[in-house]
Amino acid sequence: MALTGIQIFKLLPKTNCKECGVPTCLAFAMNLASGKAELDSCPYVSDEAREQLAEASAPPIRPVVLGAGVRKATVGGETVLYRHEKTFYNQTTIAALLSSDMSEGDVAAKLKEWNALQYERVGLNLRPELVALKDAGGDAAAFGARAKQIAETSEFNLILMSESADVMQAGVEACAFKRPLIYAATDATADAFGELAKANDLPLAVKADSVEALVPLTTKLTEMGLKDLVLDPGSRDVRQSLDDMVAIRRAALKDLKREVGFPTITFPCEMASNLDMETLIAGQFIAKYGSIVVLSDFTGESLFPLLLERLNIYTDPQRPMTVTEGIFEINNPDESSPVMVTTNFALTYFIVSGEIEASKVPAWLLIKDAEGLSVLTAWAAGKFAGDDVGMFVKKSGIADKVKHQELIIPGYAAAIAGDVEEELPGWTITVGPREAAHIPGFLRGK
Repeated sequence: MALTGIQIFKLLPKTNCKECGVPTCLAFAMNLASGKAELDSCPYVSDEAREQLAEASAPPIRPVVLGAGVRKATVGGETVLYRHEKTFYNQTTIAALLSSDMSEGDVAAKLKEWNALQYERVGLNLRPELVALKDAGGDAAAFGARAKQIAETSEFNLILMSESADVMQAGVEACAFKRPLIYAATDATADAFGELAKANDLPLAVKADSVEALVPLTTKLTEMGLKDLVLDPGSRDVRQSLDDMVAIRRAALKDLKREVGFPTITFPCEMASNLDMETLIAGQFIAKYGSIVVLSDFTGESLFPLLLERLNIYTDPQRPMTVTEGIFEINNPDESSPVMVTTNFALTYFIVSGEIEASKVPAWLLIKDAEGLSVLTAWAAGKFAGDDVGMFVKKSGIADKVKHQELIIPGYAAAIAGDVEEELPGWTITVGPREAAHIPGFLRGK
């Protein structure tokens, strides 16, 4: 049973230390009760109180870990309905279907094709996480063989889909080390699948004919000791499925209904007759509120826009997108190539690096951490000051990569040239163009 704010307050240290980000312990307790704060924000809560507050401090939607390895992902755990209220944390995971009656060679070809669908953007590697393996004919040996192949020969994690406990058992035995999602416990399979998930410590999907019909199933499974559940309300009509996703999210967040406080899974592959329409539907569920979307296939033209949509939605709107501080090589520079410096605002990096690439001139681009601000804003805020830039250049190691001592700074930061020179004795500080579009001509003229 969730505790009220006053009940939580009685268990807090009452120091009013403000280290949690709010002025008083009472305000923190109220935020904790409403799901707007996390217990870990209080540095002084006792172990005894922490144990009693565990339920109250738990996210209204339970975070569930899917898979293992480099494509392991967490779904659920969200605390708000709308991104502008706080932020969304755990990205929608994207899966594609394979069938257990496919040959080993066909599966290998698909995995190779899908593994190549990785995109570098804003210093991140964008890629799908899951393969959904569907039982085609009740052949446990074939299902286990394909599950083993996917788990052992690819980075992908798995969703195991079958209505048979024997077939599911074979799949779990073949790939339990990848922590697959078992899909799905229904009225008919809840006991068998529940025991299988509990014995192997695996997440379990729950499927019913409606949101309301999920409640007795999740109640039964949680009483069995299962906590990592994923919900499928069963509808394959696009409008009804969207309504179900919204209803689950609202019930979990607004009404604090623990019975539906779990991530969800959706199947655009069962709602459309072609991949283009599946992609549109998947885009809808990435926005509201599918934790896992399952497509019939992965292709670049379908997957890439979904990955970008996901990146944009699950980026904290209160923090600018950044790239990692360091040295970036563009067009294979050598020891005589020019050295340029700019801030780590992602848009600045991509525009500047794009113009350098377009110039065909080999160059070194130094990216300085300016808390994600653009050049002019960072300079005005004191985040791109001359002495800081000079110290960064010295520490970056660029002097070991080039024989010359010339640094090109952005035109909008011309005022820092003198301070940079003081920090870098012997270096020539050249003021570059103000507009990135002028970089190619500037570099070619050097």
